[in-house]
Amino acid sequence: MTEGRATSFLARLRANRLLTPAALAVVAGVAAFALSVTVFPYHSTNHDEAVYLQQAAMLLEGKLFLHPPVEGSFRPWFFVESPRGLYSKYAPVTAAIYALGELVGAYRYALPAVAAANVGLLYGVVREAFDHRTGLLAGVVMLCSPLFLVQSAVFLPYAPTTMLNLAFAFAYFRAERTGSVRWATVAGAAVGLAFFSRPYTAVLFATPFIVHAVWTLREPLRERELSAPFRRRVATAGLGLCGVAVTLGYNAVVTGDPFVFPYQAFAPLDGLGFGHREILGHEIDYTVELAARANASVLEQFVTEWAPLGVAGAPIAVLGVLVTQRRGWAWQQAVLAGVAATVIVGNLYFWGNFNVLGDVEDPNGLITTLGPYYHFDLLVPVSAFAATSLLAAADRLREAAASRLSANAALAVTLAVLLVASGVLGGAAASATAEQVRENAEITDHYEAAYEPFEPRPPANSVVFLPDPYGDWLNHPFQPLRNDPGFDGRTVYAIDEQTLDIAAEYPDRDYYRYVYRGPWSPYGGDPVEPHLQRVRLASGESLTVDAELGVPSWVAMVTFTLSADGEETYLTRSPGNASSMGVELVVEDGRVGFADANASIPVEDGASVALDAHVDGGYGAGFAYRVRFPVERADGEYRVLTPYRELCTDLQTCEGGAAYVPGVGPDGSYVNVSVRSQ
Repeated sequence: MTEGRATSFLARLRANRLLTPAALAVVAGVAAFALSVTVFPYHSTNHDEAVYLQQAAMLLEGKLFLHPPVEGSFRPWFFVESPRGLYSKYAPVTAAIYALGELVGAYRYALPAVAAANVGLLYGVVREAFDHRTGLLAGVVMLCSPLFLVQSAVFLPYAPTTMLNLAFAFAYFRAERTGSVRWATVAGAAVGLAFFSRPYTAVLFATPFIVHAVWTLREPLRERELSAPFRRRVATAGLGLCGVAVTLGYNAVVTGDPFVFPYQAFAPLDGLGFGHREILGHEIDYTVELAARANASVLEQFVTEWAPLGVAGAPIAVLGVLVTQRRGWAWQQAVLAGVAATVIVGNLYFWGNFNVLGDVEDPNGLITTLGPYYHFDLLVPVSAFAATSLLAAADRLREAAASRLSANAALAVTLAVLLVASGVLGGAAASATAEQVRENAEITDHYEAAYEPFEPRPPANSVVFLPDPYGDWLNHPFQPLRNDPGFDGRTVYAIDEQTLDIAAEYPDRDYYRYVYRGPWSPYGGDPVEPHLQRVRLASGESLTVDAELGVPSWVAMVTFTLSADGEETYLTRSPGNASSMGVELVVEDGRVGFADANASIPVEDGASVALDAHVDGGYGAGFAYRVRFPVERADGEYRVLTPYRELCTDLQTCEGGAAYVPGVGPDGSYVNVSVRSQ
């Protein structure tokens, strides 16, 4: 490039100040997408991600309600039961944003778009409140926040809602500077959408703006004139109230009452306020004292672990406030400082800040992997005032060097100090981010092992029965295993209950059962050992269940317990020198029993039959096998699916975490089961 062309290029670059913030926004988008696909390919520890993605898929098909083919077996996490069907406890705005990503290729494409928009809009907001340099550096500061990066890489509502809040702030500031009613209208539309998305979050962010709006209306109201400020307020308030009306209308459609939000329909005592709070059996007395302790702990986590620039970020932002105070406040700067105050104080009123901690004194909940996400909006003022502080320090340094040194020496010293400071702050930010990313990556390693049977794709034209370690929910915890809204996708997922009813609804599909061995605990320990068991349906007037059990050499006795509907019968055998033992169960004439012994019990239609085999080596040594299957009778024939198999060597993992996985049994233990009709 010639000298003239280089000079021309630099001149154009200086003239077009949007190129640099646009490039910064692109960096934010790339970082968010990279983290999403590498650190969160199976989603995070917050199972709400699946709620939003399930809701996004519904919106793409024009649905607000799900209608499962079998009641009780297909309810997704955090969906509300109603006479009209199942609906999400969350408003649809965030889901709609993610649905836009799917329209252009993949849900994940929405994540970098939101991240880029947040950085770009933050630049615009801070530029309006301060100047171009501060806006640009504020974007850099936000990018140096682990909270921003992690939340921008997952399908949760906090980054998208902040995007709407920043759009409101930018439009409001722009409207005030230019006197534009159009920009005031944009501000109203943005804050209305933000309210529809997360009402309380929007109110906390908008409160300082509302205070400014009301304050500036004093003269127009006193003079009773339709001044330009008054017209802008009407435009903003009008569109904002439209958002409120849409929210209430949506409530009326899904809950039947405009003033009952879906989350209230799901758990009436889960919401704002002090006193008794409760959701799904988790309840506390949320006092003012507990709120203060919990929020102090959340803010400590924000400052020490999740703020921009590591532990230095929050103190630098405080210095930025002092710098602004010394220079004199512009009203836009005061509004941004007000956002920090309303977010901090307003979150006292929400018990979610207690729940996110897990333990107030020693946080071990979602905050450890995903940060203080209810305070995500706090990144806006912190980034703005941290940028102010850093630029003030740089200017002070340059002035001091210029007054004592020659121009060249002053430039060299200034650049050297700034380079060292950038290295220190960048290192602190990188260290903080790396720690949070590393912890999430370790959890993803667990997920990768758990979902291995579904790679590269789940089985086609199939129904997969899933365990329910956290209750009768889909996608809790198995977020990637989601159904299409019509429950008719390539793979259908159902809770491993009422399996015969599910099989009747899908007679032309293959059946599988997803099981795992080991406790489902991605936070620590070893990953589970998964298995996708092929399941087949057998029917006939009489059915035989054949079970073959591996018997280690040290076994002295095996005791079988056959149970169904509270009835039990027993059989005891000595294996002798055999390395395996076979047992046959026969289902016929309304009973189930051992084929070669006079021991049977009644079996009712729809009963769950269990065969427990206690393998005893004497002196307290031993383990247990369990075989479980449902029985149904229709048109004179019994119907049975291939049983669930369990090898229980640890009482803590029995009933869910002790599934038999081929090849894992100690000392030659194994269990094979098949069903045949007579």
